[in-house]
Amino acid sequence: MAESRVGSKGELFPPKEIREKLGLKPHSKVIYKIEDGRLIVEPVPSLEEVLSEPPAVEITLEEFHSFRKELSKRAQT
Repeated sequence: MAESRVGSKGELFPPKEIREKLGLKPHSKVIYKIEDGRLIVEPVPSLEEVLSEPPAVEITLEEFHSFRKELSKRAQT
């Protein structure tokens, strides 16, 4: 746990050790969320980081087309 302050204009100043653990560099983008009254700060991954990760779901082109046709049929009814 680390302590920091809020600036006069509402800026948040996370301590260096936390910025380093999250890989935050100047001009990094972050997401702020509130969960159970707590502020959660998460770094936004770069496009390169996202593309370097393995896909969450693998699907063949044939499966994709079949699924798309089924969704189109459902949308028409």
